[in-house]
Amino acid sequence: MKNIMNISYASNISRLFLIALFTSLSFSLYAEEPDVRPAPNLITDRSLGLTSYQQAGKYDPRFDVKTDVVMVYGVSDEVLDSLPEWRQKSGSRVAIMTGIAWGGYVEYLNGDFDGVNHWDDSQVKADNSQMLHGPQTPYLSPSVAFTDYLSARLRKLIDAGIDEIYLEEPEFWAFTGFGDSFKREWKIFYNEDWIRPDSSCDAQYRASKLKQHLYRRALDRVATSLKEYSLKTYNRPLKIYVATHSLVSYAQIQMVSPESALLDLPGIDGIIVQTWTGTARFGNFYNGKFGERTFEVGMLEYGVMQEMTRGTQKRVYYLNDPVEDNPGYDWNDYKRNYLCTLVSSLLRSGSYYYEVAPWPSRVFLGAYPSGSPDASRIPKDYATTLSLVFQQLRDMNQPDVEWLDKSQVNSKVSVDDAVKGATEGIGVLLADSSMYQRANPTDTECGTAEPNDPLLPSYNELRSLTDFTGLTFPLIKHGVPVDVPVLDNVTRYPGYLDPYKVLVLSYDYQKPSSPGIHAVLADWVSRGGSLIFVDSRKDGYNNARDWWNSSKPSYKTPGDHLLTSVGLQPDQASGKYSFGSGHVYVERKRPSYFSRSSENADEYRKLVAEASLEAGVKFIERNYFLKKRGPYLLAATLEESISDAPLTLNGSFVNLFDPNLTIQNEVTVNCGERAWLLDLDQVTAKAPTVLASSCRIESLNNKEEDVIVETTSPSGICASTLIKLESQPSAILVDGAPAENVRWDEISKTLFFQFQSTGNATLTIKK
Repeated sequence: MKNIMNISYASNISRLFLIALFTSLSFSLYAEEPDVRPAPNLITDRSLGLTSYQQAGKYDPRFDVKTDVVMVYGVSDEVLDSLPEWRQKSGSRVAIMTGIAWGGYVEYLNGDFDGVNHWDDSQVKADNSQMLHGPQTPYLSPSVAFTDYLSARLRKLIDAGIDEIYLEEPEFWAFTGFGDSFKREWKIFYNEDWIRPDSSCDAQYRASKLKQHLYRRALDRVATSLKEYSLKTYNRPLKIYVATHSLVSYAQIQMVSPESALLDLPGIDGIIVQTWTGTARFGNFYNGKFGERTFEVGMLEYGVMQEMTRGTQKRVYYLNDPVEDNPGYDWNDYKRNYLCTLVSSLLRSGSYYYEVAPWPSRVFLGAYPSGSPDASRIPKDYATTLSLVFQQLRDMNQPDVEWLDKSQVNSKVSVDDAVKGATEGIGVLLADSSMYQRANPTDTECGTAEPNDPLLPSYNELRSLTDFTGLTFPLIKHGVPVDVPVLDNVTRYPGYLDPYKVLVLSYDYQKPSSPGIHAVLADWVSRGGSLIFVDSRKDGYNNARDWWNSSKPSYKTPGDHLLTSVGLQPDQASGKYSFGSGHVYVERKRPSYFSRSSENADEYRKLVAEASLEAGVKFIERNYFLKKRGPYLLAATLEESISDAPLTLNGSFVNLFDPNLTIQNEVTVNCGERAWLLDLDQVTAKAPTVLASSCRIESLNNKEEDVIVETTSPSGICASTLIKLESQPSAILVDGAPAENVRWDEISKTLFFQFQSTGNATLTIKK
């Protein structure tokens, strides 16, 4: 993240091993059957690495949120000196995070490292000014010399015992590419003299391709050299992760990054998906209106990274941020948008690893809006809620996952199949090349249009990536959990498209990396899939030099090659066509057309519904999302949807966003609201067990006369805990003193209490 700054799909053998491991340990991460591990399970070992946070500077107990991993930020000597304190006081596994595109690297830039001035490695804009992340901190064009420098700095941290490194934000701005270092790299990569990236769509496209290559190379060199050093010197395996925005985010904000190319690097063990309020609030169009739609963008951001890493052995952390890099908002704004991203990440259930907060110091110690006379520190209740959420995120490896209709929640009667679940198997493909078309001369060569031109986008539509959201928002807004498979993965992994019945594709804002992609798509259609190809044939980037126009036969557009691969003419008109057992729908419109009015969005949804029916998928539209993950329910009621009706659920629930953890028999999620509920009717854990807590539960010892619970938490918060017991206790003591705000619920057999945390506490529950 600016100013800062895993989905493991184990083999069957690994899963069986881990299930067996459960029988000899007091916890299990990878339980395959719902009855193997009690739920909730809030006593987990830190070695599992389920949660993390990143922080610069010295340790402070006020923002130590007790995750499994702490990523101390930077590579300076001061960071090196701080490691013993972090290890001793946090109790967490200590890792290192540092930027790979920018950072405190003045010694390298000034030549103090190797005697050579490296300021020409800066990313440079068209006006010859440097693109700066901060004073004396340019974004870098990563030369071989820079990777050697960064590797040398990180080796010192390996010498200090670090065995886990996070390289943050490999970012090359799309509108840069005018610096001397980049010009040299162009000569090496293309074997020709540099061309101004803004001179043509071809030049911009090829410049972006080179930018992706440079950061792919940089990560490969750093990771490989460090892993070799750690093994050779200490016989110690080293894990290396990349913290990166989503493909959706980078395409939106005009950046180029490796993205799916990371999957080809054996030295990279996983990623952190840096999606948060600051990325997901990026403005966009729907029904002709421009505005923030944080929840919907969050669904797309986490969704594309879930699909990018699906089927790999790369660990994936989902990041959320209770504040953000912009300090100008108030706590109400931060909270509303945080809950949007949190719930959207939980609805994308492909991962159960989380970075719970970047810079928790700014969450627990900052005052907002910054500089305002009304600036205030975090509200007491919200600090409790956040601490509670951070701990509950360690319990999301739940094998029982499904989309629900509201009638399925604790239903006492049979539910008709027609109302079950949600529409699954629909994907809108997104390619790495969506990052290649995001800077000048995009506007001049692609053309801008009058608002109702179906073939050309407006300037604002281009800038906000409306071609992509025009194909996704109409579905998300009607409760369809559309996935975002990565086009580049189609030829990377056999069977990658098998989970899908309907695929939507356009080459108006991206291009395919190889002709082999079309062979796979053609095979997928022939086996019964429905492919919707929305493409105007008017995009200026069709003229970029690449495989479709650089050999014989030559094609005007990559879409022309796709259509010939499914037996159609290159310029095939709009219509529905059969191919094998499947169908191809050609729609000669610019995708942004479907964002311009509710009528246009309805037209698109009708097309997707027809394609779904042909593929054997029931197209279900709702104004909410509802998902079960073990004993948890995730819910979101949508704005700008088919209605503003609230979602009402009946049962026995604990609202995990409520600092008082009140038990509710009816929960209403109003339009625009999100909810994370613990469904007490689905709890399998036997008493005594902690159901929810804003403390980390280190241990629970059930003795004959009392229950002893050891906890840790950030100091200074009001800690809330809800425990399931066999009967009402006679007393609850916190470090020997009576707890505050004690509440017993006889029906659910649960005890709630609060206390002021000083960091560590022993809870004694007298039977």
